[in-house]
Amino acid sequence: MNSVIGEPLAAIPGLKWANRFARLGTDFYTDRLPSPLPAPYWVSRNQALARELGLDQAWFESQEALALFTGNQVAPGSQPLASVYSGHQFGQWAGQLGDGRAILLGELATPGGPQEVQLKGAGMTPYSRMGDGRAVLRSSIREYLCSEAMHGLGIPTTRALCVTGSDARVRREEIETAAVVTRTSPSFIRFGHFEHFSYSDQHGQLKVLADFVIDHFYPACRDSAQPYAALLQAVSERTADLMAAWQATGFCHGVMNTDNMSILGLTVDYGPFQFLDAFDPGHVCNHSDTQGRYAYNKQPNIAYWNLFCLGQALLPLIEAQDQALAALESYKTVFPEALEARMRAKLGLPDARPEDKVLIEATFKLLAADKVDYTIFWRRLCHFGTPTGREAVRDLFLDRAAFDAWALQYSERLAHADIGLVADLMLKHNPKYVLRNHLGEQAIQAAKLKDFSGVNTLLTLLQAPFDEHPEHEAYVGFPPDWAASIEISCSS
Repeated sequence: MNSVIGEPLAAIPGLKWANRFARLGTDFYTDRLPSPLPAPYWVSRNQALARELGLDQAWFESQEALALFTGNQVAPGSQPLASVYSGHQFGQWAGQLGDGRAILLGELATPGGPQEVQLKGAGMTPYSRMGDGRAVLRSSIREYLCSEAMHGLGIPTTRALCVTGSDARVRREEIETAAVVTRTSPSFIRFGHFEHFSYSDQHGQLKVLADFVIDHFYPACRDSAQPYAALLQAVSERTADLMAAWQATGFCHGVMNTDNMSILGLTVDYGPFQFLDAFDPGHVCNHSDTQGRYAYNKQPNIAYWNLFCLGQALLPLIEAQDQALAALESYKTVFPEALEARMRAKLGLPDARPEDKVLIEATFKLLAADKVDYTIFWRRLCHFGTPTGREAVRDLFLDRAAFDAWALQYSERLAHADIGLVADLMLKHNPKYVLRNHLGEQAIQAAKLKDFSGVNTLLTLLQAPFDEHPEHEAYVGFPPDWAASIEISCSS
């Protein structure tokens, strides 16, 4: 294997590097070049994101771009590094962690603002611990597709620009091939970055980091009498909005460790994730999570627990514990309000009424009783106002009497609404396409044979998940029986 980075690339159209994080100093990272992979090839390119970043389309299809986004060459002006952080994993303090298989190339100046560009699977770093620093094709495709699926759904997330592959062998549960996913975000700073400097009593660096985040991402906090408490409150509220989006969409993250929580309230680190098939509130998507800590219905409380850890990390700056606790309290208000608002939109309720909470709870209870397919239920419900549409929803339930009682309650709530407007509202909030595990698995199996058409088709559908795409009805049916046997673990 070629283990030496090639000569730096020539000037690249559309790439202007800023590298603000690198200017924090080497307490925060280690300079680290990516490790090259032999004979790289394109798996998929996200042209829509490339346009948003201002990349030249012809260059994005070039061998130079392939080399850069595989880690085989470096771009002039970039400053590749791996950042250090710590964190709580499955509720236990894990100590120092860090970018074990991710290398930040730097920060691009884009038409939409600064965006960091990171290669995941680019080789070992000082923080790899016992890992090899690589990612496999399977996990790279899953992250690539899911981050773009979340963006298409309007859920805050990191983005994915491309996936490249190589026939280099990587050992997981079995021998697989290597891949690199290029992901972008305004920042990849996590709760764990703050924990690292707080727990190691590096309070000067903790303040530098907090000031950096406030100045670049939460400038309004600077006007507060206690800016660090204001930062904690702002992060709590963004996280609450994110949890409401996950719960309303039926998304399970799978590994909500503090080092997987974004300080910007973004979905980050797609490993053992899943969009619910049958609605089971206690569903655990991570095969490694034997205690069920990160079950679907526990995610909101786990997010609050993680925010509490962030609050503890910030205490040396906030100083008064009561101020930190007060900053966290906003989560308890914002989350239920945000979830109720999203559920009202899914139900097509044109206004807010006090009794809506009862209807929403009744809907969740009804779905759980018969373990109804979550996505199909909501999409069919968009046409509840027509006789055939109502019957199509009813057909999803074994307990027809329970459905009829709920349907009466729902109909009464919509009694004076414009059914056409209700349907339009619902079609904009209930996706037809989500990244079900079996769809991802089918695309992955084809990709292993160098057929990437399934990956690219899914990318197109997931970027516009509310549209009909009538030529792709095969992607919206019930999951096959074998889908229930798919096991996704932390190695995914």
